[in-house]
Amino acid sequence: MAVSTANANSREEGRAPLPLTSRHDTWWIRPVVTMIVLGAFVIYSTWRAFVYQDYEVDSYLSPFYAPIIPLNWTIFGYLISPAFYILIFPLSFRLTCYYYRLSYYRAFFWDPPACGVSEPRPKARMKYTGERRFPFILQNLHRFSFYAAAVFVVLLTYDAIASLWHADGFHLNVGTLVLAVNAVLIGLYTFSCHSWRHLIGGKVDCYSCNVMSTTRYGIWKQISYLNARHSWFAWLSLFSVALADMYVWFVSAGILTDFRFF
Repeated sequence: MAVSTANANSREEGRAPLPLTSRHDTWWIRPVVTMIVLGAFVIYSTWRAFVYQDYEVDSYLSPFYAPIIPLNWTIFGYLISPAFYILIFPLSFRLTCYYYRLSYYRAFFWDPPACGVSEPRPKARMKYTGERRFPFILQNLHRFSFYAAAVFVVLLTYDAIASLWHADGFHLNVGTLVLAVNAVLIGLYTFSCHSWRHLIGGKVDCYSCNVMSTTRYGIWKQISYLNARHSWFAWLSLFSVALADMYVWFVSAGILTDFRFF
């Protein structure tokens, strides 16, 4: 592995060296783009939760506020948005997701920033503890957060179906398609999860011993197909949930007109 003069000098002076690598491609683009996209989503979702308006119009409900929780708790006289009670569950699922951990460890912590690229560390190297200490030990809650995420798939699917019934009758609008696509993508992301794949096919010693094991094996193969595309569903569902919220916001604020198909 090639070591640059700048890195050697920084080591001698006790500063954190730049990443060491012999790669000559633009390896840094991916972590930078990841940092921008994830950072923008966190800022947008947090801001929308604080705004606490334009989240419901006609039969549409923003996925950030689904389901509606009738709580009026306040802190220092300020009303807490129901979105905070809701977002904690899907957010915990994404934060502890194996793929997202890989992405934000590389993008925000540079730990490491890319394959074949070393970590920028100070001279007094920190002792590696993996995910055995706080706060990273909380990553082990992923399989439990999956159960909550699965419930939200059902809730979002219900909201998409319920959006077909409007004040003036039953009809299909663009808003229903937006909510339905979001529910499908979040469902694909949730059920392509490694935890779900393990629940379906894990701890089975013989897949052909009985009908139940054979059935589980068939389902496990289908889940494995989705699991191989888990990263795609992770990004697509991230964009879809933000766009679904934005669509409800724009329609509620009168910025967009909800087009009717029939």
